[in-house]
Amino acid sequence: MDYPMDTAGDIGENGDHSRVARSLNLPAGMSRDSLHLDTIARRSWQGAGSPMKQMLGAASTSSPTRTSYSDRFIPSRSSSNLSGFALLDRSPSGANIAQSNDNREDGGAAYSMLLRSELFGQEASSPATPVEKSMGIGSRDSMRSPKSPTKRNLFRFKSETKPNAGANSMPESPYALTPTDSALSGATMSPRKAPRKIARSPYKVLDAPALQDDFYLNLVDWSSHNVLAVGLGTCVYLWSACTSKVTKLCDLGPTDSVCSVGWTQRGTYLAVGTNLGEVQLWDATKCRKVRTMGGHRTRVGTLAWSSHILSSGSRDRNILQRDVRVADDFVSKLVGHKSEVCGLKWSYDDRELASGGNDNQLFVWNQQSTQPVVKFSEHTAAVKAIAWSPHQHGLLASGGGTADRCIRFWNSATSTPLNCYDTGSQVCNLVWSKNVNELVSTHGYSQNQIIVWRYPTMSKLATLTGHTMRVLYLAISPDGQTIVTGAGDETLRFWNVFPSPKSQNAVRDTGVWSLGRTHIR
Repeated sequence: MDYPMDTAGDIGENGDHSRVARSLNLPAGMSRDSLHLDTIARRSWQGAGSPMKQMLGAASTSSPTRTSYSDRFIPSRSSSNLSGFALLDRSPSGANIAQSNDNREDGGAAYSMLLRSELFGQEASSPATPVEKSMGIGSRDSMRSPKSPTKRNLFRFKSETKPNAGANSMPESPYALTPTDSALSGATMSPRKAPRKIARSPYKVLDAPALQDDFYLNLVDWSSHNVLAVGLGTCVYLWSACTSKVTKLCDLGPTDSVCSVGWTQRGTYLAVGTNLGEVQLWDATKCRKVRTMGGHRTRVGTLAWSSHILSSGSRDRNILQRDVRVADDFVSKLVGHKSEVCGLKWSYDDRELASGGNDNQLFVWNQQSTQPVVKFSEHTAAVKAIAWSPHQHGLLASGGGTADRCIRFWNSATSTPLNCYDTGSQVCNLVWSKNVNELVSTHGYSQNQIIVWRYPTMSKLATLTGHTMRVLYLAISPDGQTIVTGAGDETLRFWNVFPSPKSQNAVRDTGVWSLGRTHIR
């Protein structure tokens, strides 16, 4: 029996796809059955051609790398770079992982090498590979940072033992400071000390008429009572640094002149060397001459005290040792120089006497000797500038004249020369600071300057100028902070150059230390 209505309906729904597609506007290849919810239910779930079975089969054979999404976020640690934090053991399971790790190490190696070379210099601990040599990179071990993550795992609590480590060696902590951190922390905790400022101009100037321009004389000395003695022509004047009071101590008369002055260590008596070869001893507080001592045939250009012993050097080439407690003019004569003796200095322990002469010789004598125990002949000009170091036993400094221009250092204990520095001009005087390991030199031809040196580097801390002639005279204040210089330009200039022993600051400019220019007589 024919059922045209049903057939037509079947044909209409199942056979005429173009008409259905046109009416519903379905995509090509999609039937109306897919729009009914009961279509799958009317089909067998067990058939081989079942759509569900085909879908399940297709899902089971899909690629394992396909990413499926859901309504929950589950992080995937496979893409995390945990090796950069040293959280994973570096035990690659494949060639691709090893290659990626090598690339990562090589990328950081260049930076580590640059950082190490800037901080520590090139210190390779193992030879570089040929490839690294061709790239200009050092060994891999030397390029790694001291805190390289390849050396340590932060979550590994088992201590690592280095090969060839001793039994008593301690394991290295992952939190220990590296040399870089130590250097940086040290630089942060201890900032560089600012250099001391030294005034480039004198804070006081005194006029000193008739101050002789003679290299071989010593006409200025500063006492422990803060009184300055200056020989001007035939007279000796005392200037008190505390009150600025000027006192005329003596006048030698028209037939004689002052060639040297020297205070006792207590600062109560002043020795005066004259052009006639005499040595006079004066009581400074009473302005009274105590005694006159002879023995030299010509001028006495230099004096030096050691307790009760007074040493005098003369143009007659001799050095006389005088004990002021006895009536004799001198107790011994030191013979050795072949020209005028122009420099004398006792060591701070009063055991050694250094003498310099116009014969370019530097001699060292002891308390009992009449012949020099040490001879230094390296200078090529007259040796007037002599200074013992108050900081190191046996350290002696000396300066040469115009043809030499050098400051030399000696070890009197071993009789050996130490260092030599060419100053470029005549060295007239030397004095050590009592407060710091520095010294001052004054110069003549041709720059007439004053230089403050730091020992032992001999770096220049300051160069002071102002004198228009040779700076022939130098003395230091009893507190060790101030120096006074004298020159043939007939001026005495006071300079603050050394710090105080406690505060390390310059002496204050107050009261009588204020700026000004006055006359010493």
